[in-house]
Amino acid sequence: MHMYKLTAFEPTGEKILEQSFEAASDEEAKGIGEKLLKEKDVYEKTHRCISPVGKLVLFKS
Repeated sequence: MHMYKLTAFEPTGEKILEQSFEAASDEEAKGIGEKLLKEKDVYEKTHRCISPVGKLVLFKS
């Protein structure tokens, strides 16, 4: 398992979500990230999910 970091922002740049979670792969992390964003009702906000090596696995501007 690898640690991924999910962050969501307001248009002003203010962080409204910052959460780490574990996933076995980038694809699994993408699914978990989308689920968490929807649960927190911030899916339509600017967001990103990065892998342990800094790769973007999920991004919306």
